[in-house]
Amino acid sequence: MRHQNKGFARADRVNEQIRRDLADLLRTELKDPRIGMISLTAVEVSADYAHATVYFTTMTDRSAVETILAGLKKASGFLRLQLGKRIKIHQIPELHFKFDESLERGISLSQLIDQANSVRAKEDESEPE
Repeated sequence: MRHQNKGFARADRVNEQIRRDLADLLRTELKDPRIGMISLTAVEVSADYAHATVYFTTMTDRSAVETILAGLKKASGFLRLQLGKRIKIHQIPELHFKFDESLERGISLSQLIDQANSVRAKEDESEPE
């Protein structure tokens, strides 16, 4: 049982290390204007380290996501090569980028809750006591 927990801890450490290093590479080494300002929210590496899904979010318009994805896809080979110089694991994973919609969904849900509370407050004010 102990060994299994250690494996999860290692995977978590590798995920976080890849996320940090990729964020640094995107900020300092990558010059593709299509990518712009993005934040890496999470990395999930497969058990065999062959693939890594990199989740990102952006503060730009939602319509820019496809352009950002194209830039990231084009840069993935360079980023993978640079990761290989920074991280010592038996295999540097192939990078797959996905837009993280959780932030957008959270904002949307928060707005819906605020609207519902506003409507309820107005209804409570208009009811006679």
